[in-house]
Amino acid sequence: MASHGNVLPGQPAGPRPGVPAAPESQPASDRNDRADRGDAYEVNDVPAAVLCAQCGLADCTGNCEEYTASGVFVLVPWERGDGAVLRRLFATSRAATLDADAFFERLSDGPVTPALGFAIAAELLAALSLVVTVTLPLAAFFPEIAHDCLFEPALRRQVLVASLLGVPGLAFLLVLAHAVHGLSIDMGARRQGARSSRTRALRFGLYAAGWDLVMGPLGALVVAFNEGPRAALGIFSRGVGLPTVATLAFLRNAYRLEGEAARRALRFSYWGAGVATTFVAMVILAAAFVGLFR
Repeated sequence: MASHGNVLPGQPAGPRPGVPAAPESQPASDRNDRADRGDAYEVNDVPAAVLCAQCGLADCTGNCEEYTASGVFVLVPWERGDGAVLRRLFATSRAATLDADAFFERLSDGPVTPALGFAIAAELLAALSLVVTVTLPLAAFFPEIAHDCLFEPALRRQVLVASLLGVPGLAFLLVLAHAVHGLSIDMGARRQGARSSRTRALRFGLYAAGWDLVMGPLGALVVAFNEGPRAALGIFSRGVGLPTVATLAFLRNAYRLEGEAARRALRFSYWGAGVATTFVAMVILAAAFVGLFR
């Protein structure tokens, strides 16, 4: 098919119906008058920006990857500049948990720092809510111990130090476990012949930290408040097989792996997740042992 600038056989020369004339076909005096006025003619005459067909960015250097199957660059709510921090945190965590298939299939490559910040914030809130949920019933069942922890200076100091070290320590270990899980997905995909995408896989692992927040006590309360108790109860049913669904969706778009190749890469990622989880459990048990027998 001929381009718009060519004349088809039998077609008279000159402008076609419905097609505006080129600037060159207008009188020079008219063009000069409009340029002097600075009206919309000069603005509309700016050539369109050239966008990369892969990533959709104008400043692409040619070393990009295809961000999504449609070539559309998608930002997660956490990486947008608008909105409150907590709102973006819970919106991203909810999308990663309740809409895991679509969220991780469209998760683009990009900087790791925002994903790391998200993982730290999510795990800090998840660890804090877990500690509060466990502590309140214990205080109700053992009021004398709770009283001593609050009003005995030496014991209160120990509880405060344990809280200040324990909550961030637990959050750090969980972030590390998610990062190892993400990197193990990249290793499993490369074993199947896929091109490495380490930073993208690391972003997967870090954004998967939203699972711990939404499926924890605080996340369940937020979902129940915003969407009702039935939606909060549905979180736990969504949690069954959540890592499998999210990882397969991620492998499908980020590495173009499906079928048996994707399942083999998924099984390899289980090893990474298992090693990371075992490491975290051993550190927690060791810390508890040291705390009990100091």
